[in-house]
Formats: sequence, structure tokens, C-alpha cells
Amino acid sequence: MPDKILNAKLLWMQFEDVLAPRLGLTVWDRAVYSYLLRHSLVVGKLRLHFAVMSVARDLHLSNGPVRQAVRRLDELGALRLLERSKTGHLVEMRLPEQIRAVRPGKNGASRAAEEPASALEATDFLQSWALRKTIHDRERGACFYCLRRTPANVQCLDHVVPRVRFGRNSYRNLVSCCIECNTRKNDRPARDFLRTLYRQGRLTPAELDARLRALKDLAAGKLRPV
Repeated sequence: MPDKILNAKLLWMQFEDVLAPRLGLTVWDRAVYSYLLRHSLVVGKLRLHFAVMSVARDLHLSNGPVRQAVRRLDELGALRLLERSKTGHLVEMRLPEQIRAVRPGKNGASRAAEEPASALEATDFLQSWALRKTIHDRERGACFYCLRRTPANVQCLDHVVPRVRFGRNSYRNLVSCCIECNTRKNDRPARDFLRTLYRQGRLTPAELDARLRALKDLAAGKLRPV
């Protein structure tokens, strides 16, 4: 890969037209992925060691959004986190064509086969009652966070990545939850909120692990509504 000459124009088109919309990348995800790609594969390096603080400074962001973006990009397969230590992160970057979620299927996906998936990724699931119901139905009447059974008249939709942090109305970012969890989570990262529920005894260790895996599956597009 380091010896491969990248076509910058094609790479940018793949990123803007396929990768970003297909994975539902936030503004911060896009900025961090572009920055890390620029300092790794674009200059012929497969792996990159960096400090979050340095990336945040160069992008004029705070450390929190950059750290969250790196975590999300790892979950989505846009990069592979090899090591995390006090000296920084060591990652292996992946081009759009190498990311499983955006690769064509066996024998190459046809244009007609790709269109439904693209339409799903572009759908605003808050725009109608029917679409909102598909998110509730996906959770089968349980709160995504605390797993408590939730009557239909008190179900809420929560943005895993809050709107104030550029979270989208995508099926990858919306979950059905109870009013209490919706209120208490507020703008906190979902992982932190789940760990709070665990510390309060509202989730068992096994349930916490399952919820954290569900977050990864959600971000990766594996929890599609019917």
C-alpha cells in the first residue's frame, strides 16, 4: 500500500459521494478522517502515530470531539486502532474502497442493488410518524439504554450523537428509549451514560457489554429498521 500512487481526485470523490453519506459521518468525523488520511496513506504511510491534542490543535477543535471521532471511525472500520497509550494513538488507515460497509458485494453490487441502501442512508427518520415507528419497532418495545420495557405512549427517540454535536436523523444515530433515559442522558456520550447506568445497578455487566456492542453495531449500520 505505501508504494501505491493514490488518485487524489478519485479519493476525494469516493470520500464525499460514498464514504461520508454511507457511514453517516459527522462534520467532526469527516475532518478527523481527512486529516489522518492526509498524514498517512496520502504521503505513503500505512500507519500513523498521533496525539489527539495535536490533531485537535491543527483542526481548531477541542480534544473531546477528536477523541470521539477517532473512536467512531474505528467502530465503522474507517481506521484500525492498533494501540492507545499516554504517548498517543497508533492507527492503520483505510481507503474508502477498503471499508467493508462501503465495498460492493460479491461479484460487484449492481447499481440497482446499491440504490436501496443509499436511499436508506439518506433517509431522515424524524420526518414522518411511520419512519419514527420503524425505530421504535426495531427496539421491540424496550429502552435501548436501560432495557426497560417502555409503553408506546411514553417512548422517545434519542440521538446517540446529540444534534448539538452534529448528530444526524439517521437510523444509525436514532434509538428508542424511555423518557427517563432520554432526559438523563441529555448531551452526554452514549458510552458514558451506559456506564453510569451500570454503576447505578440498572445494568448487569453482561447487559453493559451487550449495550456497548449494540452501539458499535448501530454506528456500523448493522441495526437496520424494517
